Amino acid sequence: MGEKKEVKETKEVKEEKSVEVTLENTNIKIADDVIAVIAGSAASEVPGVASMAGGFAGGISEVFSGKKNLAKGIKVEAGEKETKIDVNIIVEYGVRIPDVAFEIQNKVKKAVESMTGLKVVEVNVHIQGVNTDVANDDATNSSNKD
Repeated sequence: MGEKKEVKETKEVKEEKSVEVTLENTNIKIADDVIAVIAGSAASEVPGVASMAGGFAGGISEVFSGKKNLAKGIKVEAGEKETKIDVNIIVEYGVRIPDVAFEIQNKVKKAVESMTGLKVVEVNVHIQGVNTDVANDDATNSSNKD
């Protein structure tokens, strides 16, 4: 009978250790910039997105650093367990904008939730412009053929 008591005590000790680990994990704070990079990377993979729309300072920093700023055009408001994300983009000429926006919302939400564990409450997509370079190139090429 004494052996059974020892086994029960061992199980109780294991349960206490798992609770401690759980409590330690609640202290993780993910910076807004990290969430912005995840969201920017996911949004830039969507077909029809020409580029991310950022401010003048963001474009200058990319030129001098030589690195692509993945957080460009992304605004994040993160709480302890949930986050809201605004995505500013420039779309390619000829794409169906509602479809592109819907795909961005899905990809950003899935990427941020899976990588951070935060619940994404909102993904607002703001279309800041249309890249017409493709349309101009097509028009120039067709007029040169004549």
